Amino acid sequence: MHIRPFQEFKKNRIGVTGLVMFLLLSTTAILAPAIAPHDPWDYSDRSFQPSSMNHLLGTNDIGYDIFSELLWALRTSVFFGVSVAAIACTIGLILGVSAALVGGLYDLVVMRIVDALLAIPSILVLILIAAYFRPSTMILVITLSLIIWQTIARGVRAQTLSLKTKLHIKAARNMGASTVYIMRKHILPELFPLYAMGFVTKARIAVFMEAGLSFLGIFDPTTKSLGIMMSYAMRYLYLDVWFNWLLPAVLSLSMLIVSLALISYAIEEIFDPRLKGGNNAATV
Repeated sequence: MHIRPFQEFKKNRIGVTGLVMFLLLSTTAILAPAIAPHDPWDYSDRSFQPSSMNHLLGTNDIGYDIFSELLWALRTSVFFGVSVAAIACTIGLILGVSAALVGGLYDLVVMRIVDALLAIPSILVLILIAAYFRPSTMILVITLSLIIWQTIARGVRAQTLSLKTKLHIKAARNMGASTVYIMRKHILPELFPLYAMGFVTKARIAVFMEAGLSFLGIFDPTTKSLGIMMSYAMRYLYLDVWFNWLLPAVLSLSMLIVSLALISYAIEEIFDPRLKGGNNAATV
């Protein structure tokens, strides 16, 4: 039975809930420059001002408007997660498909690189790079993307090896179709579910890692971050600032991660027959 992914996703309440949450958060992040009432780097106001019409969540220890800072921090998390996911999944997709189709020495080399990267803890590498080199946000995006693509490549390769045996792909090759043509016209459309699931998973990992690095104080200090907000708010809990400073950052990060988790679960439920009790086995 052929699966219609978009129609099936619209029927999945968990997935729709996660998508709506993510779209709301992403839209808010994108529009941060327009809807933020103050410059998040403006420290001209008095510190620790209470919530008011002028400062919806008050000001922090330096005098930054917390609400404006929250919007820009959310923007950083969304950008980091989506960018890492896009780069990592694209690398994994290209290398996985090409390794399966080309085979031979190329396939062997790619898979040995995958095995080597899988043996290296990505979070440790990222912490060391961030701590010692203090790179910019974009450099950290590229770095993380280059060390987490391997699971995508391995999954894509396995699926492509299975697809190679399909009759329509064999027919295309026998008729003289090139490897690039087969990859673009026949293989990539079939790999959409795997790519979508990998994209959401990698985005969730990236958001969590960015917040963790920021909380530890080894992220780009010139960038607004939810982790940095939580780290600084924790220092002043004795002043009872958790409600207007710590809690909004925690809730924003939690909602972002939960929304991605819900989308990931919905995609897996749609394309994995085992999660449907095995009654709806499907071939994609």
